[in-house]
Amino acid sequence: MKSMLNRGLTTALIGIGTAQLLKIPLHYAETGTWDWKKIVGTGDMPSSHSSGVTSLTTYVALKKGVPSIDFGITSIFGLIVMYDAMGIRWQTGQIAMAVNDMDEQLAKLSTDHPEVKHRKREKELQEMLGHLPIEVAGGAILGVAIGAISYLLERK
Repeated sequence: MKSMLNRGLTTALIGIGTAQLLKIPLHYAETGTWDWKKIVGTGDMPSSHSSGVTSLTTYVALKKGVPSIDFGITSIFGLIVMYDAMGIRWQTGQIAMAVNDMDEQLAKLSTDHPEVKHRKREKELQEMLGHLPIEVAGGAILGVAIGAISYLLERK
């Protein structure tokens, strides 16, 4: 009986899920605290975006071959996603940190100087959005392993 599931999609989702799960014990190893919110959070080691796209790309490379159009599409898609994680998303996180800091400084200033009007934000901007290159590389290495394992398990 043929499976109704798309093996490539399943492989990518397993890559994403595994990376998200790994963030919890890795955070604990680094800080000594368990943070269960990491399972749905962005940023940190390993990059789940990198893991997902690299899982898919590796699976496609092994299944269809490197010369295939499928591999070309998944490779370009993966490179764009990983570049975005280290570039635009990382810089957006840096900007969010600066805005949050300015908001805090303005709140302090308005306390000391009543003539300065400031309404503090109810909620800070999310700062952990992108990834350091090592986090993207960690996700990519995990993704290669998951993609290869998925391909090998399918062959059995």
